[in-house]
Amino acid sequence: RIHSGERPFTCAHCPKTFRYKKTLRAHQRIHSGERPFACTYCSKAFRDSSTLIVHQRIHTGERPFACDQCPKAFRDKKTLTVHQRIHSGERPFACTHCPKAFRDSSTLTAHQRVHTGEKPYKCDECGKTCSQKHNLKRHQRVHR
Repeated sequence: RIHSGERPFTCAHCPKTFRYKKTLRAHQRIHSGERPFACTYCSKAFRDSSTLIVHQRIHTGERPFACDQCPKAFRDKKTLTVHQRIHSGERPFACTHCPKAFRDSSTLTAHQRVHTGEKPYKCDECGKTCSQKHNLKRHQRVHR
């Protein structure tokens, strides 16, 4: 199925399709809210075992993904990959509205709100909306 691109398993709740039934079942936990994998240190629960394993490294201090350019090490491979772009200068996520480009997709998404005006973060106290999560957290301090 990998080479053919065949994705015979379709989610009943959204249009996503999958190569394997196991992957579909894991995806369906997004819709059901099921979180069967609990941390033995803090009881926080997760949808999949791989996320739990990375989370538990917060408690153990384990950082198995080491940068070969500097002394930094990371809990997961994705964070290492993004970090390595600091050394390479690679910025693969380009804004379609301006010349800016970013090392990771989440920074691009946050930046694009400058152009779209989207403000998805809302204060429960007063209704003020913000484009960035950290701006909402800073704002919420006025209510304390």
